[in-house]
Amino acid sequence: MARKDYSDAVDFYSRAIRQEAPNPATAGVLWNKLGIAYQQQDYYLAARKAYEKALHLNQNAAEPWNNLGTTYFFAARYKKSVKYYQHAIALEPNSPAFHVNLGTSYTHIKKYPEAVQEYRVALTLDPTILSEHGANGTVMQPRLVDAEYFYYLAKVFASLGRAPEAVRYLRRAFEEGFNNLKRLDQDADFLKISKSPDYAALRRNPPQPLKD
Repeated sequence: MARKDYSDAVDFYSRAIRQEAPNPATAGVLWNKLGIAYQQQDYYLAARKAYEKALHLNQNAAEPWNNLGTTYFFAARYKKSVKYYQHAIALEPNSPAFHVNLGTSYTHIKKYPEAVQEYRVALTLDPTILSEHGANGTVMQPRLVDAEYFYYLAKVFASLGRAPEAVRYLRRAFEEGFNNLKRLDQDADFLKISKSPDYAALRRNPPQPLKD
């Protein structure tokens, strides 16, 4: 897995599962790793079956629930992925990766306020989570990004007083076509960074939308 030789990883994990069959706890961990190896090769159906095997052995293992959610996310079944991410969070509420994944699925079904809340929790748990891979589970990257997505992502950082990141994402929102300055000025989260020189400069002179 570390060398990204995923087909070899599948062989070794499958062999290890046969050896560890009498030990459900260990076998469950291996089934989850096997699912990840399949998923890295875009074999989502095989990955899903492996994660389900892991959960059959241990229903309280949070990571397979999260990883099952990712298989539905990649199948563009975002509403279904939400259910699995929520279950993972119920089992392990302090995983920033799980909150990011739930937030990302919410953005794809246009539930932006819910997405903001999940991203905010994730950033509180791990301030670098949106720029790095999480320590446990897979962190999903958004597939459908638009002005509204970047606006709400900027809002998350503004709510936490992190002006540089808020300005960066708000700039992206303007470039994608965001132009509702009244909405921006009435947003309590952006008022928190209104004294930031970079934010003030961006507000005075927002960039024009980028053309295709």
